[in-house]
Amino acid sequence: MMKRTTLQVLMLCTMANAYAQLSPEVTSWLVNANSASWHDILETNVEQVQYTDDDVYISCEAIPGYDIGPWDDPTLAPNQNFVFKITRNPEPESNNFTPIGMGRIGVWSNGVSIFNRISDASYHSNNIWHVDNARTMSPEATDCDGYAAENGEFYNYIAPSCLYDANDAGVHSPILGYAFDGYPIYGAYANQNADGSGTIVRMTSSYQLRQISERNTLPDGTLLEESLWGPKVSNNYPLGHYVEDYVFVAGSGTLDAHNGRFCVTPEYPQGTYAYFVTVNETGIPVYPYTIADTYYGKVQSGNTGTFSGHNEIDETVITYSSIGTSKDEIEMLMYPNPANNFVYLYIAPSYQNNIHASITDMAGNIVFAQDNLQPGITYPLNLSNLMQGMYFIKLENNEACGIEKFMVTHN
Repeated sequence: MMKRTTLQVLMLCTMANAYAQLSPEVTSWLVNANSASWHDILETNVEQVQYTDDDVYISCEAIPGYDIGPWDDPTLAPNQNFVFKITRNPEPESNNFTPIGMGRIGVWSNGVSIFNRISDASYHSNNIWHVDNARTMSPEATDCDGYAAENGEFYNYIAPSCLYDANDAGVHSPILGYAFDGYPIYGAYANQNADGSGTIVRMTSSYQLRQISERNTLPDGTLLEESLWGPKVSNNYPLGHYVEDYVFVAGSGTLDAHNGRFCVTPEYPQGTYAYFVTVNETGIPVYPYTIADTYYGKVQSGNTGTFSGHNEIDETVITYSSIGTSKDEIEMLMYPNPANNFVYLYIAPSYQNNIHASITDMAGNIVFAQDNLQPGITYPLNLSNLMQGMYFIKLENNEACGIEKFMVTHN
């Protein structure tokens, strides 16, 4: 227990113990430890994480813990009973890369489905000139960039704005989810160099808009029969309306044809292949948003296609248990500590959603505040504007609170 100080009286909760992370494919999920529900019907976020040496099983209803705005009718969301199976030992494909296909291509850390941006609707139903759903459906999105499928499944084409702040460019982005080949999907920022060195930069897509005015060729240059031509580029059908309006230009961005790269990350110090969400300089999502046309790795069966996502667990598993032992104390980990210009904040997946964070100096002045933090996520915090010295971070929601102290050195 800390000594009683003016600061501690203001904060009114005890310090949390450090939380030791396991491997990220097990611990990167927002586990609903308190059975919080949406309209008292469906549990939100990830209901349960179970794992073996080879796989992780994610049980969820594809309902996030944050408000989802206009799409809020409980009669529209049946119980999905999803069990996604994510390999813990992903393997790259050698040559024949698997197309991402229609529909679900991965799962966000809160259990919401990641959908492919490619629409099944095509111009004149010719299976050519497919609409870019992430671009054309945005007016119908909820407050957090999501949609509801006909079966009631909630999903996103782009990284949910309530899950991730794409404008936090100061430090390496966190893991936002996993693709169905087992590789992580990060936010938009990473170290400049793949070995983990260099400044933090925005990862950029190598997909570029084609310089065309008529849609009579495919991105690879194939000339189409006239019956397969798309509409001319116009105000009604601008460049980018169709996914075939883009072409991969190797080296034009930092990412490869899958929209990822092999690199060292905070969660994978030995290196991993990783996908990145892509945004422009103002934080607006840009093509191909998450995964491009093909997966980098071998895809686990049972997660994609019609009626998928209901894997049976027919082996002995370990249930991942959150560390928190009391509903009135939030467990967290701050690292490195002492910190230089940034620190990573990991909130143990024990408490439900919408956590408020504040950093206070020794005089009791609040020098940083942020709302809507979610448990189970590693948040990078930029400390470059803080003076050297001791600080306290406080996490709090309606159910619990926790405090950690940390040192800023600027060495």
